[in-house]
Amino acid sequence: MNLESYFERIGYNGPSDKADLETLKNLHRQHVLSIPFENLSIHCGEWITTDLESIYTKIVKNNRGGWCMENNHLFSWVLKEMGYTNTTLGSRVFNRDKKEFNPNESHLINKVLINGKSYIADVSFGVSYQLWHPIELVSGKDQPQLPGVFRLVEKSGVWILEKTGRKPLIPNESFANSSLINKSLTSQMYSFTLKPRGIDHFQETSNFYQTSPEALFTNKSICSLQTPTGFKALIGWTYSEVTYNYQDGIDLLDMKDIANDEIDKVLKEEFSLSLKSKLTPKNTKVCFNL
Repeated sequence: MNLESYFERIGYNGPSDKADLETLKNLHRQHVLSIPFENLSIHCGEWITTDLESIYTKIVKNNRGGWCMENNHLFSWVLKEMGYTNTTLGSRVFNRDKKEFNPNESHLINKVLINGKSYIADVSFGVSYQLWHPIELVSGKDQPQLPGVFRLVEKSGVWILEKTGRKPLIPNESFANSSLINKSLTSQMYSFTLKPRGIDHFQETSNFYQTSPEALFTNKSICSLQTPTGFKALIGWTYSEVTYNYQDGIDLLDMKDIANDEIDKVLKEEFSLSLKSKLTPKNTKVCFNL
């Protein structure tokens, strides 16, 4: 494993000897613009591991993406190699069906300390909830980015990340009532404490989300990638291109269904992904919003 190959993978040409905030912002943005958030391995009959070298091979050498236990685990290694002081944390994702945070810490994130200030770096939440830059670990402060306004709120040692977005404009009327569309302007994303977690902490969760018929990731094949103006996503057979702030206070959601025989072409042309195993798309009704 080497940093130069990772830098080439994400198109990063900046300094590698400055563990400062500006470098972290640039790395974070380049990662989310270059490496998809995706769970396609589950729907290709491949096992997703938490082994760092295997993740590096998959993402850097084989030009794939991954979910948080891959992307953020890899990003944690990158930060340490560059001299950052960072800690892995576990977070509980908000369940919109049950209107509560999931009981298990399924989402891996990184806390980074720079000049006495802490920041949350998360390069793998995907779709419209994806941070483009790290956010400062401070309660009640609006932190605007292109996707919307992110905000951390601390209550008795528990931190909650929420996002306020914009109204959706959906030209394709057949998707006006799609379950993929979240019409709530403000949404809770996940909660966490500052207790450090090792990668082994996520092993049971990783196994669950790959095997349980109840899990989101066994019910939906997901691939999303941020673009300079928004993001693109393939959920099952539904392909979406989203333009942030298309009009003042409005995001444009251009959505369409694609045929089975077009899936590989879309993955290659839109996400630069070529799968070694055949993908079986899936999109059953488990709550997931763009």
